[in-house]
Amino acid sequence: MYAILKKEINSFFASPIGYLVIAVFLLLNGLFLWLFKGEFNILDYGFADLSSFFMLAPWILIFLIPAVTMRSFSDEKKQGTLELLLTKPISLINIVLGKYFGALILIVISLLPTLLYVYSVYELGNPVGNLDIGSTMGSYFGLLFLVAAYTAIGVFSSTLSDNQIVAFITSVFICLVFYIGFEGIADFTSSTFTDQLGMSYHFKSMGRGVIDTRDIIYFLSLSAFFIVLTKINLSKIKL
Repeated sequence: MYAILKKEINSFFASPIGYLVIAVFLLLNGLFLWLFKGEFNILDYGFADLSSFFMLAPWILIFLIPAVTMRSFSDEKKQGTLELLLTKPISLINIVLGKYFGALILIVISLLPTLLYVYSVYELGNPVGNLDIGSTMGSYFGLLFLVAAYTAIGVFSSTLSDNQIVAFITSVFICLVFYIGFEGIADFTSSTFTDQLGMSYHFKSMGRGVIDTRDIIYFLSLSAFFIVLTKINLSKIKL
């Protein structure tokens, strides 16, 4: 698994992809949070918190992560190197996990510079330090688990086609269904249980500053589910 992981990270940063992903994520967040006028602008919000960032980030990542993961297996299929990879003396699950953690690490790296937002809002508060650290840290934990689930969905989608655009669109669609789709169904049917099937519900729950094991289990189970589906899809390939 380590060899695959190392290869994935090297491939990201040996090409413009890794730098582009980090730059686009930081640029979009920076523009909406600090420059553009609107509901996401921290300076116009009037309160020392990062709720606008945690409202915006899941929507940016819902498109950015599929752009990273769409090449994971679809590119291997297109180039005809997937069969060669599967014949190497490494288990199928380790290949999947190597690809998965390679993409996940890249996204986590892109999140690290946003800690500057925490420091900035902390210093801009009146008085200085007037920031709900518990809620902020809870939201960051929620964002990490959300990223893990998005990445698992993206890697799974990349096994469905050798066309990267198809993999991208499929991944975005599935992420949208799990992030906001169940919430929409719950609003229509007034079902609390359906609402709890969505990622948005558990992400917002963690954003309150209370780390509930049910939220952690939900995200870990969802990530594991799509990783297993990825393995099953790859196992169907005839060598």
